[in-house]
Amino acid sequence: MKKSVIILMVISLLGFTFSLSAQNFTIGVKGGLNIPNLTGGDTEHPLSSGYESRFGATYGGYGEYHMTKHFSVSIGAEYSSQGGVKDKIQAFVPVGDLVPLAAMFGVQYLYADYKSEAKMNYLLVPLMARFSWNLFKSFPLKVYAAVGPFAGFMLNAHQYTSGSSLIYADEAKTIPLPLPAPIPFDATTDIKDQLHTFNVGINCLVGFSYTLSQKSSLFVEGGGNYGFISVQKVAANGQSYTGAGTVNFGYAHTF
Repeated sequence: MKKSVIILMVISLLGFTFSLSAQNFTIGVKGGLNIPNLTGGDTEHPLSSGYESRFGATYGGYGEYHMTKHFSVSIGAEYSSQGGVKDKIQAFVPVGDLVPLAAMFGVQYLYADYKSEAKMNYLLVPLMARFSWNLFKSFPLKVYAAVGPFAGFMLNAHQYTSGSSLIYADEAKTIPLPLPAPIPFDATTDIKDQLHTFNVGINCLVGFSYTLSQKSSLFVEGGGNYGFISVQKVAANGQSYTGAGTVNFGYAHTF
């Protein structure tokens, strides 16, 4: 599905929700920090293991329909930067002149010490059940929690590599390849065609909302999301799952 079609679908859903009852409808915008990683799955696979958290951006909006004083449902559209980073000795698939050298040592993967960062940007469409409570009778502060599924549509995905290194036939770096100099790894590679472009998962958050007036409020929230579908299309490339911790600040207006 094209990105424009997805956005139109979300806008249509928000418009339908709004038409249910404008009196009980809130729209909000938010933005903040993503701390994503690639985890789980085949933790022993040389290609998919070893990722650590990176930092990314998240921002978007949502429409919320209040069914009772304390319970509501919402649908949103959020940009979410996912992925992970390796900055250490790591495996890679030999290409070019390295293929016969790998065959000479009888190994499927070679190893080098360089930085590799996977950046996978998604449009997330979360559908959430939300619960809120007033903390104090005389102070306009609420606490809320939300949980629900999301659909994730990959917008783009790239692998950024940098640095140079000697090449080894083993992770322990005890078998260097007979090369005259370190090999540079500076490159940007489009990897979207290697990955599943659709995902589903779970999204949850907790937050605090401060009422500015009868219809507007500011909020801060923290949470996380986790995808249930392995990002890799081909099992030979390993198996890992994308997810992120999130911190957001935002503004909401009730009609």
